[in-house]
Amino acid sequence: MLVLPAALHAQGRQPLSIRGFGDAGVTVFSATQSFKAILGRPSGSSFGGGVELGLPKHLFVTVAASRFRRTGHRGFVFEGQVFELDEPATITITPLEVTGGYRFTHLKAIVPYGGGGGGWHKYQETSAHSTDADDVHATFTGYQVLGGAEVPLGTWLAAAAEAQFASVPNALGRDSTGVSSVYNEHNLGGFTFRVKVIVGR
Repeated sequence: MLVLPAALHAQGRQPLSIRGFGDAGVTVFSATQSFKAILGRPSGSSFGGGVELGLPKHLFVTVAASRFRRTGHRGFVFEGQVFELDEPATITITPLEVTGGYRFTHLKAIVPYGGGGGGWHKYQETSAHSTDADDVHATFTGYQVLGGAEVPLGTWLAAAAEAQFASVPNALGRDSTGVSSVYNEHNLGGFTFRVKVIVGR
């Protein structure tokens, strides 16, 4: 009688699980005017993937990396006005984010979830004809909150739709002659909507 309840309790525990995922999404940056001045629009597509560790009590931890890359034109500031140069500029943003969250598993057809965490955002602004002094290579820390819903497609396959808000403060506008300083925009974060394909149990 002492062994049976303990065995049942052990069977009721949720095992750890590891799943992998790939995603594609669209990001609208908080620094809308700065990105529009350089890239022609304040948004763009991003692609990524990562791993998820499922924990007991419906908790999870994910490590995800993504990449945004778009080419526009450099600009310069003169007397508070922004002028576009005939020189291509490519902006690449690569976030690495760690998120902890909770899955609401009481529904079987759909599994809502939410979470939050922090990350590192690598920012690069380069041009084919510029020098290293003109290019920008920097990494900034930020945080994110997200929510989504997952739909099982089979034993080992699922799809999800997810919305995320990220804040990366004090990343832009550090150069007084830069475009971001004119618009007084300093946050590299933004709002992202993505779809995910998940493999694993």
